[in-house]
Amino acid sequence: MSIEVGSKLQGKVTGITNFGAFVELPGGSTGLVHISEVADNYVKDINDHLKVGDQVEVKVINVEKDGKIGLSIKKAVDRPQSRPRNDFRSKETFEQKMNKFLKDSEDRLSSLKRNTESKRGGRGARRG
Repeated sequence: MSIEVGSKLQGKVTGITNFGAFVELPGGSTGLVHISEVADNYVKDINDHLKVGDQVEVKVINVEKDGKIGLSIKKAVDRPQSRPRNDFRSKETFEQKMNKFLKDSEDRLSSLKRNTESKRGGRGARRG
């Protein structure tokens, strides 16, 4: 059985390291699921997600010339198409955003000037 990029396969976890998990694929070949490809969220300890002997569904993400197979568990999960993320943002035009930015910037600058002007002159050293 040839392993092709993009194919989804069932495999068995055969080994766990601090950087990922080795998964035996059908046909006897072994691939690596990097720790960053185990779950959508940050994985500090891979042992919290996988153990040796687990059956997992993986997606082949790359096959190197030297035969190394890169796998992903998180990309093997089918998710419904998500809506574009900017739906919740306000519908301001570029000019409105720019005007708002300039006003905020001028307010901050005048506030900064007010607070530093009073500290500049000071008493100074008087010689007598």
